[in-house]
Amino acid sequence: MKVASFNVRRLGTSKVADKNVLKYLIKIVSRYSVFLILEVVDRTGQAMTTFLKELNDTRANKKHPYTMVKSTRLGRDTYKEQFVFLYREDHVKLTDSYQYKDNQVGDEDAFAREPYILRFTCLNTVLKDLVLIPVHTKPEDSVKELDELYDVVKVVKRKWKTDNIMILGDFNADGSYVTKKGMTNIRIRSDKKFHWVIGDDVDTTANTSNDHTYDRIVMYGDDMLEAMVPNSAKPFNYHKAFHLSEAMALSISDHYPVEVELTTAETVPQKKEEKEIEEVETPSVNPIPRKKKRLVRKLIGKSKQA
Repeated sequence: MKVASFNVRRLGTSKVADKNVLKYLIKIVSRYSVFLILEVVDRTGQAMTTFLKELNDTRANKKHPYTMVKSTRLGRDTYKEQFVFLYREDHVKLTDSYQYKDNQVGDEDAFAREPYILRFTCLNTVLKDLVLIPVHTKPEDSVKELDELYDVVKVVKRKWKTDNIMILGDFNADGSYVTKKGMTNIRIRSDKKFHWVIGDDVDTTANTSNDHTYDRIVMYGDDMLEAMVPNSAKPFNYHKAFHLSEAMALSISDHYPVEVELTTAETVPQKKEEKEIEEVETPSVNPIPRKKKRLVRKLIGKSKQA
């Protein structure tokens, strides 16, 4: 089960109306069981309604459609954004949601966009319970907002009695916004219970003029870390995967999605003989001729009978 977060950069009606952008956004989202979209700026809500319909009308998604849940429009002034989650109902069930109040005495209004937190029951993974805390920091306030997430996690743990918590989104956690010194002032960074699974040297931007690691995924606790498929936390470079020009890639976003895969409950080690057959069938630089493949299968069949 794959989970991802993507800052789609000012996602509204004009971007959804662009057929090329829409096509690639659908391809990207369709790779995941749960998908968080950041920076949705549409005032009317029509953009995401249209996108959801187009997403579910594709042949690949008709049998496994997505459901949408979104926050209210969040922001301190006239500029506002929404957190939007898309998820496959045959992979997860939404059990609860919580709009963080951001009203701690003496530390009110710490977030430009308060986290809209969802709790899921996972139907096919080793984790049965999963809480997602979305983040899109105001760049110049990133250190303060990221540090404040420590208190958000405490509230979630107390409210829902679970440690299965993932924080994900656009942290703006690099460059001039969050320096190495600034990192030392962030409790979710210094506390060893929080695991930053996207490395500091990983480029999460689609713009070739920088290689910043703005987008992150943080797992809380060892159980969450162990539930992750090893080395699965990474950006999805759609620029390269879809062979796009830089201009086309940037018309989608100036960020890449960041993703992680959770281990499925049905995962079973393959038998040696099955693995050998699979390796024979896998194309390589020098593919095995079909006649030789049949001979290898025959030999394996005889070894099973012996």
